[in-house]
Amino acid sequence: MARCTDRREAVDGLRVAIVNWRDPWHPEAGGAEAYAFQMARGLRRRGASVTFLTARAAGQSAADCHDDIEIVRIGSRFTVYPRVLGWLWRRRRRFDAVVDCQNGIPFFTPCVLPATVPVFCVMHHVHDAQFGVHFSPLLAAVGRLLEGRVARLVYRRKLCIAVSQSTADAMAERLGWTGAVRIIPNGLSPLVEVVEAPVVEATVVEATVVEPPAPPASITWVGRMVAHKRAELVLDVAARLAPAGVTIDVIGRGPASELLAAEIARRDLAGSVRLRGYLAEDDKRAAVAASVLHLNTSQGEGWGLCVLEAAQLGVPTVAYDVDGLRDAVRHGVTGWLVRTGERIEDVTQKAMAELADPVRRAEIAQACRAWAGQFEWDRSAGELAELIATAAGAALPAGDETATARAAWTGPTPAGRPDLALPATGESRRAAGTWQQAPPG
Repeated sequence: MARCTDRREAVDGLRVAIVNWRDPWHPEAGGAEAYAFQMARGLRRRGASVTFLTARAAGQSAADCHDDIEIVRIGSRFTVYPRVLGWLWRRRRRFDAVVDCQNGIPFFTPCVLPATVPVFCVMHHVHDAQFGVHFSPLLAAVGRLLEGRVARLVYRRKLCIAVSQSTADAMAERLGWTGAVRIIPNGLSPLVEVVEAPVVEATVVEATVVEPPAPPASITWVGRMVAHKRAELVLDVAARLAPAGVTIDVIGRGPASELLAAEIARRDLAGSVRLRGYLAEDDKRAAVAASVLHLNTSQGEGWGLCVLEAAQLGVPTVAYDVDGLRDAVRHGVTGWLVRTGERIEDVTQKAMAELADPVRRAEIAQACRAWAGQFEWDRSAGELAELIATAAGAALPAGDETATARAAWTGPTPAGRPDLALPATGESRRAAGTWQQAPPG
């Protein structure tokens, strides 16, 4: 696969702002932050000047620089939205393009920028149901209004980037989105070193080979400890598998940690569920690689980056059949989906039984690595770079037929590039999308 890094001149010299409500160093950072900053890194590698606008958590500096990317931190969880708009309005002619990341609601940057500045709205997943999990009924209603009707109006002539087919479908079906949508999936960075579970060698006693007892099987759960991730559902799995000696490592931090710890104690599951908290990247990978299975209990994701990261290590996932996760998990191939009417403890128990067969486990591990190998951050960043270059009218490499007129991106269907826009319905999107998930099997 040809890498877009060979086409540096496409965005070389362009000034790009990426707006996201957190950065990767924020204590509540997750997959959306990884996506936004990987796009920033990819654009910077291609020669663009990148400014990353985000909120400022306690202890963070107002200005920073990482990977030659300027980071500007202003505002808190909610005030970041108006403050970013004010910051951009004062510098509205400074940028050639803006990437506006929607984390529940977007920043509505088109309202303060000249019409000639291309804006790309990044949508991870539709939050409509999740507003009710995190906020009061009144605030949840406001969130749904902003995410749906208001965002649909403000971005009606802007190209939206969805991270998965599920997100693109949900935008059309639940938000009534009519603008153009392009799918640019999450990616992975190459592993510097493949981390594998330790191998216990057999011992020889008087010429008789004595196999050591198999270590207890472990399962991992990785994510932010927040309400919609539903980490408490692992307790039902732990209770079911405890007699078999299976342990579950819960890796992550967040406001739901204390409640989960209390529930573990109440159900007397301290020997089966271990709260590992935050782990450095290498330690997290080692823990996942040493596990037999990875769980994801979220009620919905844009993609579920931790699923792809587990697959890269050869570890399959059991997840619910919900938006994003049904894109990341190939049912029966790289993991198992919990369908409507099924219980996660039942599906997990069946998965563990299947993985008890060494041959089957090796087949699944190989399928996981092959699936994960199709996704690269650099490739995804290259696709975004091409969109920005086209919209900004930058010179593209010889032989690239992409239209360069800025006006091509002001309507629902980019002129000369119908492949860059997806139709409004889910089925036609699957037929026309420029990135397609491989079919199971």
